[in-house]
Amino acid sequence: MKEIRRIIQEYEQIDFSTEKAALASVVNVEESSYRRIGARMLVRSNGLWTGGISGGCLERDALQRSQMAIFKNEATRVLYDTMDDDENQIGVGLGCNGRIEVVFTPLDPADPNNEVTQLKRIISADQPAIMLKIIDAPDGSGLLGQHQLVEDPTHPAPFAGKTTEELLPLITETLDKRKPRIFEFEEAGQTVKLLVEFIRPETRLIIIGDNYDVVAMLGIAQELGWETYLVGKAKKMSKAMFEIAKRVVDYDEADQLPVHDYTAVMLPLFAAKQPSYMGMLGPKKRLLKMQNDLGMDLEAMGILHAPTGLEIGAESPSEIALSIAAEIVAVFRDKPGGLLKYKEGTIHERD
Repeated sequence: MKEIRRIIQEYEQIDFSTEKAALASVVNVEESSYRRIGARMLVRSNGLWTGGISGGCLERDALQRSQMAIFKNEATRVLYDTMDDDENQIGVGLGCNGRIEVVFTPLDPADPNNEVTQLKRIISADQPAIMLKIIDAPDGSGLLGQHQLVEDPTHPAPFAGKTTEELLPLITETLDKRKPRIFEFEEAGQTVKLLVEFIRPETRLIIIGDNYDVVAMLGIAQELGWETYLVGKAKKMSKAMFEIAKRVVDYDEADQLPVHDYTAVMLPLFAAKQPSYMGMLGPKKRLLKMQNDLGMDLEAMGILHAPTGLEIGAESPSEIALSIAAEIVAVFRDKPGGLLKYKEGTIHERD
């Protein structure tokens, strides 16, 4: 979500009376790729860009492709195939040994439903969003690049010739798997590919505490683009805490803070709201004492991580914050959080 915010901010700075822009979107990935489906890159006609579709190996070519889409005023699709060991191939030697499909779509500022405008509607949403996009279509059909934000996942509006009844099971499957899905259907005897993109809401972090080490946790959460809230005594908090946190409340106001499926909270103050991640600093005996004091079996809830964080030998507040943030990402992505060198197969499962 942080990248989407940056793209929106850059888009709003463009003077469309003198410039034009296009959006490059990763729509399919096979084998190794630094970025996954949903990675985006906003390209301005003056050559500036924001975001990215790879680890740096494709951006220069993507810049040219985007400017071509702007010039022709039509969406184009490009398959970057870096599987072979051809030293002249784009991406070889830079960790991009895979197949990456990218759709380049010119942006019309007069269209209230262009893709960036639609993305603006979801940046503050509490629930995952679904974006439909045609990523491959017969030449001349005009379907390539067509997109639609799904306003109501239980009753999606018709799109690209597909009815509500036809779209509903595709959207339901995507929401259940919490990953983007690609579906194929026939149009005039030719294959059309539809991407049903799953866009997570911004991760929300609620920190309970007002000690100096909170700044480190707030700092790394800010770098990750998380929405942070802080619970504690205002008199004990530094100026930096107030500047970073979206909202600061006292302990007796904590229950006013919103919790959704991608909310991580520190300490069991929010146990009744059943957040997806609940973490507590300190040794195991602290947890046992707290459970005894509360008369609750917090461990049985399955969402408590105590001690919180991955075991990386963290010592300083910044290292501890890194450990906690890494565990939160792992939990929300349903990953074990181990060393990648011991992982069998590819780093990312196929989207």
